[in-house]
Amino acid sequence: MKKVKLTLAAFAIAAAGLFAFSGVRDGGIKGTVNPVDAATRAWALSANDTLRAVIDKGSYEITGAKPGTYRIIIEAKSPFKNAAKDGITVSDGQTTDVGEIRLQQ
Repeated sequence: MKKVKLTLAAFAIAAAGLFAFSGVRDGGIKGTVNPVDAATRAWALSANDTLRAVIDKGSYEITGAKPGTYRIIIEAKSPFKNAAKDGITVSDGQTTDVGEIRLQQ
C-alpha cells in the first residue's frame, strides 16, 4: 500500500511539472531610437497589457509581454515629438525587434 501511494505521488509530481512547462511564455519587444538621447521611455500597449522600459543610449527592451499585438509609444524629450508604431506582434517566448524609430522635432 505504501508503495502504491509513493508511485501515485511521484506520478502526480511529474504530471504537474509537465503542465507547468507547457503554458504560454512571455516575450519581449526591443528596438532603438534615433537620436539616441531624444527619448526617455518606451511603452507597449495591448488590449490587456501596459508595459514600459527606460531608454538607455537609444536602446530599450520591454520584457514580460504576453503573446499578442502591441502599439509601441516612444516618450520623447522636448523639442522632439512622441512617436508610435502599431501592429507589433509578440509570439510565445520570443523577443520582437522593432528596429529603429526616428524621432522628429
